Amino acid sequence: MVTCPNCSSKDIGKIGTNQYYCWNCYVEMSMSGNQISSIYQVEEDGSLESLNDLFLEDEQIRAQA
Repeated sequence: MVTCPNCSSKDIGKIGTNQYYCWNCYVEMSMSGNQISSIYQVEEDGSLESLNDLFLEDEQIRAQA
């Protein structure tokens, strides 16, 4: 099971192949294996803003099982 790196919620839905969405804080994540490879905030107009610089700068975030 994936845990949101932004809010630690487990209310995560799968929206595509290797893509997940946090219903609590509206963050979209792409996975590579069991690591999060990119994180985006979904804006009001539906566009995506990268949050990689906040979460993936020093090391990759591992999905929690």
